[in-house]
Amino acid sequence: MSNPNSTASVIGRLANDPKVFGNKDGSKKVMLTVFADRGYTDAQGNRISDALPFEAFVRAQTPGTGPFTHVHKGDLVSLSYEPRMNRYTKDGVEVFEVKLEIQNISFLESRAITQARLAGRVTKAEAQNQNLQAQAPVPVAAAAPAVAHASAVDEQLPFG
Repeated sequence: MSNPNSTASVIGRLANDPKVFGNKDGSKKVMLTVFADRGYTDAQGNRISDALPFEAFVRAQTPGTGPFTHVHKGDLVSLSYEPRMNRYTKDGVEVFEVKLEIQNISFLESRAITQARLAGRVTKAEAQNQNLQAQAPVPVAAAAPAVAHASAVDEQLPFG
């Protein structure tokens, strides 16, 4: 059970699709970045966002990647998380690294909105693919130029 005094929550949009890394035991590590707006604006009236890296652990018994299967770039989510300190030695130097470990995820948009956003990304990618294919040069069946055949053994090499 977690300590309620060491938990936090953040609301933001995913910067990219989650990255999933499999472990030997069948469990998975999910990494994602969320852009969270600060609670104030700068002198020009712009709201600044911070890119916060998060990690989640998905047990081996959980099918797929659990709730992270349904999360995509641009989705608005609320994350409850715990900060964790990882301490290890790298190249003889002791490293202290803070990890933000997701404990719970809540979807703040309807499935219709997120599916429409995802469909728009697919349509855009397909259009870009078709455009690139249209720009590709058409292969021309040409005869190979006549090349004099000479063996490397026949040539005088400077290191021979």
